[in-house]
Amino acid sequence: MAYDGKVLRRAVARYDEEKQRRAEQLRARKRSCYASSPRIEEIDRELAHTMGKIIASGFRRGTDPRSAIAALREENLALQRERGELLTAMGYPADYLEDKPACEQCGDTGWVGNKMCACLRGYYASEQNKELSRMLDLGTQSFETFRFDYYSRVPDYEQNLSPYQRMEKNYDACRDYAYEFSPKSGNLLLSGDPGLGKTFLSASIARVVSDAGHSVVYDTASHIFSRFEAKKFNRDNGEEGDDADADTARYLKCDLLIIDDLGTEMTTSFVQSTLYQIVNSRLTSGRKTIISTNLNPDDLGARYGAAILSRIMGEYRILPFFGEDIRRLKKK
Repeated sequence: MAYDGKVLRRAVARYDEEKQRRAEQLRARKRSCYASSPRIEEIDRELAHTMGKIIASGFRRGTDPRSAIAALREENLALQRERGELLTAMGYPADYLEDKPACEQCGDTGWVGNKMCACLRGYYASEQNKELSRMLDLGTQSFETFRFDYYSRVPDYEQNLSPYQRMEKNYDACRDYAYEFSPKSGNLLLSGDPGLGKTFLSASIARVVSDAGHSVVYDTASHIFSRFEAKKFNRDNGEEGDDADADTARYLKCDLLIIDDLGTEMTTSFVQSTLYQIVNSRLTSGRKTIISTNLNPDDLGARYGAAILSRIMGEYRILPFFGEDIRRLKKK
């Protein structure tokens, strides 16, 4: 599973802030208990001292340290029992001043071996949703809030089914894709006129796949191409060039890339080659892509070339959208 470096840095920063907050809370609890019972502070100092003596006994040469270590351990346990009794008498749990990790699985490191722990993954998903929310309305756009009542049940002569029936098929395909997302998933092309629900379903997929812990990047085609252009022409331009490098790496390496509004940008030879690079490299590496466009497949081939059309027709599931513009219907 690939992680977005930009999002991961923010997640780790929040994770560390939370650890520092818990550490400060522990220090505050200790200050309060020490003020109420100086004997507890004495015990903590003695415990720290006995731990040092245990370590020293373990390394002492020329004598068998086992009996000394056993005695020190018994002393340590006695001090812990006394501290627990004092804390209980004050109305606190016996382990009130113990420095315990919030996550027993990773010990608050965020990682189990080379895999991200579930505790850090929760922070990652939260930060990723913040990133996605800059482009998408994740607050209201979800599979649960999708409405079919805007779609006509009158059959379309050319399509041989109604917009309502088509949207039921598209909805089921997108929902299954989101909840079953894995390295074995395919790619989707959402094709149709504006205002038919392509962005809504893309946002719903992004939300579910992100919550499952996968890295998701959503952006408009025009902005994606502009970042690749910035990378090409600002390679030696300090921070701006570094930002462009980071952005283009995100587009190529994330688990799921959602390209919105393909076809609304000014099409140039650079755009054509960049789209081919994105589509081809992600297919080669097994990373998944969803493309949303107002163009049909033939129009895509005419605009971006036969190589792009071949890859989309061969490697993407095409979901056609048709009907009346939902935005106009809502205004009525």
